[in-house]
Amino acid sequence: MNKILHSIDLVSEWTARLVKWLSVILVLILSFEVTMRYVFNSPTMWVMQSAMMIGGALIVLGWSYVLQQQSHVRVDVFYGRLEEKGKALVNVIGAIVIMFPFIGLLAYEAAVQTLYSWNMGETMPETAWYPPVYPIRAIVFIGLALFLLQGIAQFIRDLRVLMGKGATS
Repeated sequence: MNKILHSIDLVSEWTARLVKWLSVILVLILSFEVTMRYVFNSPTMWVMQSAMMIGGALIVLGWSYVLQQQSHVRVDVFYGRLEEKGKALVNVIGAIVIMFPFIGLLAYEAAVQTLYSWNMGETMPETAWYPPVYPIRAIVFIGLALFLLQGIAQFIRDLRVLMGKGATS
């Protein structure tokens, strides 16, 4: 079990290592747009949709790593004062009541929308560029699936804490 949990953590870490480069790409294309627009008075038609897709990918593919690092925003008024078992109990209840149903439903719907978009060759009609939508829909599904997988790993660790076995790995 420890190997599986460790493997899930590695997937989240490697995804974050790869995805962090999207922020560099995002800065570069936005800088290009600013230069083209204000220096050469020749704005592009592809940068805004590209920036939104890259930014969205950066966010959804980073969720699993943020969860793995325990860096999600929490209201620490009570949680921060709890002992390890109390935190684990809150996490387990939160996972069962909120995370698994909500993220599971979102992942399912993202998969359905990705397949539909892929089959119809969906494009973004907001611009004359008409970029395809299915790649970003697939990335949203992948991000949600990774988030759910990391949530399952955290759930198992929290159950171990509640059973007095420690989180290990």
